Amino acid sequence: MKQIDRPLHLREGEVLYFDKPLTWTSFDLVNKFRYRACRRMGIKKLRVGHAGTLDPLASGVMILCTGRATKQIDVLQTGTKEYIATIRLGATTPSFDKETEPDAFFPYEHITRQSVLDILPRFTGTIEQVPPIFSAVRVNGKRAYDLARKGKEVEMKTRTLQIDEIELLEYALPLITLRIVCSKGTYIRALARDIATALESGGHLEALRRTRVGNARIEDCLSMDELEQWFDRLGFAYEPEFEQKEDNPSSTPTSKNN
Repeated sequence: MKQIDRPLHLREGEVLYFDKPLTWTSFDLVNKFRYRACRRMGIKKLRVGHAGTLDPLASGVMILCTGRATKQIDVLQTGTKEYIATIRLGATTPSFDKETEPDAFFPYEHITRQSVLDILPRFTGTIEQVPPIFSAVRVNGKRAYDLARKGKEVEMKTRTLQIDEIELLEYALPLITLRIVCSKGTYIRALARDIATALESGGHLEALRRTRVGNARIEDCLSMDELEQWFDRLGFAYEPEFEQKEDNPSSTPTSKNN
């Protein structure tokens, strides 16, 4: 595991890579890291933000930024993403993943390995995509998922995206597993829907793991189980300029995400 091999300057600013567990929201990871860091450092506040949301039902690379490094978030989250995605063919769900129950069923026995290979090139390059209604996209100032969960009709606008690579890793009907390299803003759930439709079936996302964001790779990421050991090994740098600010709450950094 290669990250930083020196005392941490968390209040000045660090960029750290984490492997987000399944079922955690992105804010869960931010909040748990902040709590553990503040407890170990004996401070009350620490500015922490993340560079790119992952759904609770996805795991993998998340970049956390602390202190002044939070100013890098806008740049870091534009990095190319890589995912390993498993699509379940034969059933659709309103959320395009396992968050909601199937709402329709389709035949899939006609889908061959070759037919999957034949349609994947249609989804590389510049493509148009309609995001899921169960998403954080804002519609008239409100999150689409809030409207969808209230049963309201939501009209999602098409967006233009870049898909650099799609590779078939495994074919085991009704499941297919793909490696996808794509731009910021790509909804892999929507891609799963569109690929299944192109195969004359229906489908939803069974599993998703993000393996890269820009230069941050999954093998470079910390798990939360490793965090305390990491703190023990590296310790924290003495940051006297921030010690003075602790006496003035109005100048103490606060969380970007709260």
